[in-house]
Amino acid sequence: MDEKKELRFHIRMTVNDLWRFSMYHANKSYMGVFNLLFTVTPIYLLFFQGENLLLPQRFLLVVCACMFSVIQPSLLFLKARRQSMSRAVREPLTITFREEGLLVEQAEEQLELEWERVSQVKKIPGELIVYTDRIHAYLLPDRVVADRKKELTDYLKGHLPEERCRRL
Repeated sequence: MDEKKELRFHIRMTVNDLWRFSMYHANKSYMGVFNLLFTVTPIYLLFFQGENLLLPQRFLLVVCACMFSVIQPSLLFLKARRQSMSRAVREPLTITFREEGLLVEQAEEQLELEWERVSQVKKIPGELIVYTDRIHAYLLPDRVVADRKKELTDYLKGHLPEERCRRL
C-alpha cells in the first residue's frame, strides 16, 4: 500500500441517508426482532382470528401491525427531514482518509482525528459508518463512495485493528 495515499470523499447528506441510518439503529439487534414480532403477530391474529374479533380489537391489531412497519419509519423519516435542514447537515462535508487519520472539513472548520479516535467502522446496506464514539459518527453513503468502496474498506482495514473494522 502506498504510504502517502489519501482517499477524499465529498459528502452532501440527504434525507434518505439520515433515514437509512436511523432505521438501522432503530431495528438492530434485539429491537429488530421485537419490532418484527410485534408486526407479524397482529397480522397473524387478524388473518386467522379476524372473524372472531370485535371491531375495536381488529382496530387495535391493525394499529399494532402498523406501529413498526409504517408509523415508526414515518416518524424517523420526519426526524431525518428535520435534521437535514440543520446547518450542520446541509453544509457539504469532506472526509479525507490519510496516513495520520481522518481530516474532516466543513465550511470554514476542520477537525483532525487520529486513527485511535475511530472506535468502529460498520457497513450497513447503503452506507459505511465511521464511529468516533458510541454517539458520534460520519456517514459515507454508497452513492458517494461508489466504485471506490473496496479501496476504502481495504484502506480502513490497513489502518485500524481488526476488532474495530470486522463489520466491513
